[in-house]
Amino acid sequence: MQKQLQEFQAAGVKPVAISVDTPEVSARLCRKAGLTYTFLSDPKEDVLRQYDLVHAKGGPGGTDISRPAEFLVDSTGTVRWVNFTEDIRVRARADEMLAAAREIR
Repeated sequence: MQKQLQEFQAAGVKPVAISVDTPEVSARLCRKAGLTYTFLSDPKEDVLRQYDLVHAKGGPGGTDISRPAEFLVDSTGTVRWVNFTEDIRVRARADEMLAAAREIR
């Protein structure tokens, strides 16, 4: 997404990532990867639970993990597009999200 950040912004999209990592861990990741969009921390998984994004016992050793998902939310807070997956290795491609953003704009 970082590579296409200007295209997202031109489409009226403000990318935000939510992670269960602490703010410090997220900040380190952003610095290391050169990410400039907003990262929010949800270490207690409150947001993940509200959006039903916790895959109970889906992680190593039966631990809970977050389900990968991407959302496009408009300025009124309405979810306009969603991509869910059960496989942590499968994510929506940036070009798919851009196309969806342009379509609902």
